[in-house]
Amino acid sequence: MRRLLAATCLIAATPAAAEPDWAPAVRADYTASLGSMWDWFHRNPELSFRETRTAARMATELRAVPGMTVTEGVGGTGVVGVLKNGAGPTILLRADMDGLPVEEKSGLPNASKARQVGVDGVESPVMHACGHDTHITAMVGTARRLAALRDRWHGTIVFVVQPAEERVGGAAAMMKDGLYTRFPKPDYALAFHVGAGLASGKISASEGIQYSSADSVDITVPGIGAHGASPHAGKDPVYMASQLVIALQGLISRERAPLDPGVITVGAFHAGTKHNIIGDEAKLQVTVRANDEATRKELLDGIRRVAAGIGTLNGMPANRMPIVKVSEGTPTTINDAALARRLNAVMATTLGATNVEPFEQGGMGAEDFAYLIEPNTKVRGYYFAVGGTPAADIAAARAGGPPIPSHHSPLFRITPEPAIVTGTIAMTAAVLDLMGPSAR
Repeated sequence: MRRLLAATCLIAATPAAAEPDWAPAVRADYTASLGSMWDWFHRNPELSFRETRTAARMATELRAVPGMTVTEGVGGTGVVGVLKNGAGPTILLRADMDGLPVEEKSGLPNASKARQVGVDGVESPVMHACGHDTHITAMVGTARRLAALRDRWHGTIVFVVQPAEERVGGAAAMMKDGLYTRFPKPDYALAFHVGAGLASGKISASEGIQYSSADSVDITVPGIGAHGASPHAGKDPVYMASQLVIALQGLISRERAPLDPGVITVGAFHAGTKHNIIGDEAKLQVTVRANDEATRKELLDGIRRVAAGIGTLNGMPANRMPIVKVSEGTPTTINDAALARRLNAVMATTLGATNVEPFEQGGMGAEDFAYLIEPNTKVRGYYFAVGGTPAADIAAARAGGPPIPSHHSPLFRITPEPAIVTGTIAMTAAVLDLMGPSAR
């Protein structure tokens, strides 16, 4: 049973949603333009920090919005658009734009055929296997709608097109490049992610933790090479690394309370060249997840401790001990509770109470949006999920039918129109509430 975290509390007496008078314009925009835009983004995905064509297209689309000033090359390939409309709050809207090194097998008619060399120097197929094409398309729709509704809000909106969310490095890179000093610093930061497991037309947001922390850990296990027939003449790194894979799980199963979540997953194990050769090195790639900074530190410290212990156990000399390196990471993404309650109520009014689902943290996914709302920034954050799969498909899967492909799967697919329209309407409604006459 999944643990329910920070469920959204909706008042039973919430009236039925009265669709905003501007919502039909969002649907018309999808038919006229946004649908073909999504198609282009889906066919042309790009890897993290290599999103040059995507960034250029987004810069062009945002520049076409009346009153928008656009800056490119922020934090690498990031794009920032600023739309000012008098005195009032400053709100940052963020959409990530990178794809994944996955070969698309979705069966969609516009399935990606792209290939690209990533920042690691490796060429791979590329796919929007996490729906970021949906996010950036909805950002354009939101920008167009808010520009058309200038008489209903006042303040400054900062549109952030972020690179490299999949490497959890893009938000930090943009912050380092002066996102909050070169551009108006926000009072609020908002973002959404399409969810394949959430029905189309629905949204879901926590009043607390929305996503876990994530750290990528690379472990090098040195050995001493020898003939496979004479293992006593060397130190087998495959054996030691295998011990380490098993021992790391003890940090979760034997050092954490059963109801206190944490994840350590070894995603890659590389070693050796031939059947009868004991090599001199093994390499592990590990992802680590936690729901608070104390747990995050405990797990990372524990990995270092266990790795050193495996080296000692096998009699490795001090200069040949396992090496642990944390290469990428992001803290937990935690919504501001008061802001989430306010905007969840706005979503219920705009979309209908039955379309705002209680939030459940069903896994330990992560988001580098966290860098934009860290406590030291004093920026209040709201991150929500938008449904991406028809309710009938989800019901069929639960009844034993075809499963819904997960994010990052080569089979991943969402239904773009309801996701983009719902995301655009939800984001526009949130901004109008925060920047409307009552906010001044």
